[in-house]
Amino acid sequence: MAGSHPKRDELGRSRHVGPPLGPVAVIATALLVASLVVGALGGGPFPSPYDSTPDVLGFFAGHRTTVRVAATLQFASAVPLVILSAALVSRLQFLGFGRVPGTLIALTGGILASGFLVVSAVVQWVLSRPEVAADRVVVRPLADLSFAAGGPAHVVFLGLLIAGLAVPSAVGRLLPRGLALAGVAIAAVAELSTLALISQPAAFLLPLARFGGLAWLIGAAVLLPARHRTSSPSPERNTP
Repeated sequence: MAGSHPKRDELGRSRHVGPPLGPVAVIATALLVASLVVGALGGGPFPSPYDSTPDVLGFFAGHRTTVRVAATLQFASAVPLVILSAALVSRLQFLGFGRVPGTLIALTGGILASGFLVVSAVVQWVLSRPEVAADRVVVRPLADLSFAAGGPAHVVFLGLLIAGLAVPSAVGRLLPRGLALAGVAIAAVAELSTLALISQPAAFLLPLARFGGLAWLIGAAVLLPARHRTSSPSPERNTP
């Protein structure tokens, strides 16, 4: 395919062809943050498995519109996130890291992180249906499923995406050293957030890894180079 070949600039450097990474990262982040803001402004934080059953039932019975809008925004955020994951991995491959495990780890993490966002969003949408929100038998398990998918499951695999990008970027000096090391640290926090499934105090790791990870992805999307030199510039190019 002609569109898959790298372009070359006036200095003879090949340039990766793909979507603009910075705007895609910002869109993915903005949609996910908007879904959380809608939930907070429309009725407070979404309930967790550690909240009482009456509180969980009352939340979904009394905030159906909020839940539906938040679910739609969260669902929408998964689309640019998976596009960003594929584009970042493609950029790493273009820069010479196509055969290292990190690229496959990053792509797998990005796909699963997006997939679990979709699962959580779809379950929330189901919970926004009047006939479901009124059914006390199904609300609690569906609410817990939504939390598990959009919380620990999403964040853990978001961490794999970041780790798979940060480690090759550190080795190849593709990103500033501080940013690359920050990515490794954020990924470690994301993996530790698995503990939120068994310990309520560990739940504070979820927003740390989620928002830290999203901010890191924006930084990586902006700073990851799109060009590498494949030939020396000709003397004619340097002539005034």
